Amino acid sequence: MAKSTPVKWTREHLLVALNLYCKLPFGSFNASNAVVKEVAAKMGRSASSLAMKLCNLASLDPVHIARGVKGLEVSSKQDRAIWDEFHSNLGTLGEESEQRLHDLFTQDERLEVDFLVRGKVQLVTPSGPTETQATVKVRRGQQFFRQTVLNSYDVRCCISGINVPRLLVASHIKPWGKFPAERLNPRNGLCLSSLHDAAFDAGLITLDARLKVVLSTRLRKFFPQPALEQNFVPFEGKPIRLPEKLAEPDVDFIRFHREEIFNS
Repeated sequence: MAKSTPVKWTREHLLVALNLYCKLPFGSFNASNAVVKEVAAKMGRSASSLAMKLCNLASLDPVHIARGVKGLEVSSKQDRAIWDEFHSNLGTLGEESEQRLHDLFTQDERLEVDFLVRGKVQLVTPSGPTETQATVKVRRGQQFFRQTVLNSYDVRCCISGINVPRLLVASHIKPWGKFPAERLNPRNGLCLSSLHDAAFDAGLITLDARLKVVLSTRLRKFFPQPALEQNFVPFEGKPIRLPEKLAEPDVDFIRFHREEIFNS
């Protein structure tokens, strides 16, 4: 029997693969993964082909390289070129990759593709006022950032461990409004509960050089309040839970937050 002709990896398919790589947990890049199978089918590819591409991309991830983790080590020049371009232009290619993924599943611009339930692709409507009022292009970028950050942290607050998606925020370390170049950079994000996000954004908590939680004296002025203390005091001096791949927070961004936003 004649072998089927391999499907060529186009730029559009590579952008979808990069989007998927950002969102799937390391260790789940295999052909039996339900999400890999579903996305591959939408691309007109085999699940094995997409799984292998994800493993090739893992071999280019600097976080894995620093930890001595290796992929298949057969990444092509095309893989390297699109990896470098993608991470040098996240502001535009993050949005584009999200749009490419969206268009595989639906042409309804009111819907977003959601990966927060493990092993399942869902189509959801934006729930927050920011998401529903934003233009489609901006919303795709927001979706890319949120899905990447939350999935990288295993859909758990990196401080408290809360894992209810509706209560989690992809929190920007350097403010969204003042640093447009870093808006879609996963390393400018932390997965936080709504409460810890509000405290981080207001400078009531920060992280030290070893990524341990620091409480401000301004927050302490509201003690004693049992409910408030229960949500912050047990985590003081404890390191945050780190993601396993490229969304590991940038230490320079954390330093900026500590020096410019935190109210000690």
